[in-house]
Amino acid sequence: MKLLFDTVSYNCSKLVTKTYSTSFSLATKMLSQSIRMDIYNIYGFVRFADEIVDSFHDYNKEDLFNKFSDDLELALKDKISLNPILNAFQYTFHKYDLDKTLVDAFMHSMRMDLHKTQYLTQEEFKAYIYGSADVVGLMCLKVFVKGDQNKYDALKDSAMSLGSAFQKVNFLRDLKADFNDLNRSYFPKVDLKNLCEDSKLDIINDIEMDFAKGLDGIKKLPIEAKFGVFIAYRYYRQLLKKLKKTPALQIKNTRIRVSNPKKIELLMRSYVKYQLNLM
Repeated sequence: MKLLFDTVSYNCSKLVTKTYSTSFSLATKMLSQSIRMDIYNIYGFVRFADEIVDSFHDYNKEDLFNKFSDDLELALKDKISLNPILNAFQYTFHKYDLDKTLVDAFMHSMRMDLHKTQYLTQEEFKAYIYGSADVVGLMCLKVFVKGDQNKYDALKDSAMSLGSAFQKVNFLRDLKADFNDLNRSYFPKVDLKNLCEDSKLDIINDIEMDFAKGLDGIKKLPIEAKFGVFIAYRYYRQLLKKLKKTPALQIKNTRIRVSNPKKIELLMRSYVKYQLNLM
């Protein structure tokens, strides 16, 4: 009977992915079916943790996060949880022998969002990025290489760079929500009240360097993962392109999006590039 419960748990993670992120869901659909379920399972877990600290304003977030954290520890220890999202994640965690320090680093960064609102130094910023994004990329990488430690070690740095790029793009396009609604300021030494073009371009140049390193790794991924990750890369590059064209002061008063028709166009163009090995 547990097999049926595991199927329900997986379907819950898949539903979470489709509901919260159409772009990530589209990219995940481009992965081989052999690894797709496990990426849904990872996304469901990180999304729920992030949702607690970002959205549940009418509740005691710290209590909810502590409960989620305790349930996570029990799920990993007992290899089962009545929380279907955690049950799905523990399955993938054990299947690929994911490094527990990655999970701990992620939870630490999420916990920081409960209280910390400003990152004053590059060291603080990098530590947060590592826990909130890089480690998620590393967990996914372990799935992409199907647990092969040698391949994982060879691609680890590029996976972290890609995770950093995705997160920094999110920060830049979500300036309005993060600053006005959550009172958070992630980028060190950047005055978000008076964001200038030079500061914006410094951020974008940093992201572009991360993207360049990330693309090198994408080209070396196994065939089962390469196209799906390339789609995610192309989507975020499009977001960055739009952010680059948007005046700095306008960025903090709006949220840049890629329309669904544009996503379909990106998918088709990316497929052509992929088939012609023009990545």
